[in-house]
Amino acid sequence: MSEVVAQLSVSLDGYMAGPDSGREHPLGIGGERLHRWVFGLRSWRAEQGLPGGKGGPVDELMAAWVSRLGAVVMGHGMYITGETPWGENPPFHMPVHVVTHHPRETLVKEGGTSFRFVTEGPEQALALAREAAGDKDVSLAGGADLVQQFIRAGWLDELWLHIVPVLLGGGRRLLDGVTDELVEWRKTEVLDTPEATHIRLRTT
Repeated sequence: MSEVVAQLSVSLDGYMAGPDSGREHPLGIGGERLHRWVFGLRSWRAEQGLPGGKGGPVDELMAAWVSRLGAVVMGHGMYITGETPWGENPPFHMPVHVVTHHPRETLVKEGGTSFRFVTEGPEQALALAREAAGDKDVSLAGGADLVQQFIRAGWLDELWLHIVPVLLGGGRRLLDGVTDELVEWRKTEVLDTPEATHIRLRTT
């Protein structure tokens, strides 16, 4: 069975989005600082249809991440905030399953991305994503509430955490309400750079 993996950037104070996240500020105020480390990478630029970029260990890490994925699950809030900046050719290039209370026809975009709106809850969205992914893995894209639900339910197999040396002071905290009593993690890889510390964690 395919695994469920999440790859997320967080601040030193534990936030994955800054204050007032929404359509006007998709990543929250100051939240774009959490992702500066990835913007210049060759693998990231290729996913955006952009040429060039730098290689190296972090780029190889990201290229390996992209190659293992076959479908995505995300929350309604993440879809709403990302809909406009993603445009007509979103960076996923695979089926995306949006957990929502708002029924809507599947939306097919350019580049292989389709958004399927699942109103039966996260477990059904995961089942549909596994089916779509085939022998590849399912990416849990966010937001924070959905990630917490997956961790509590025991559905998340691996977490790739990028800890960025900034303080946001508020916003969406990644691991609110998640304790050691619910899940234990095993560290499998650490890659430290000036821009971020990249940690791979598996549930035990």
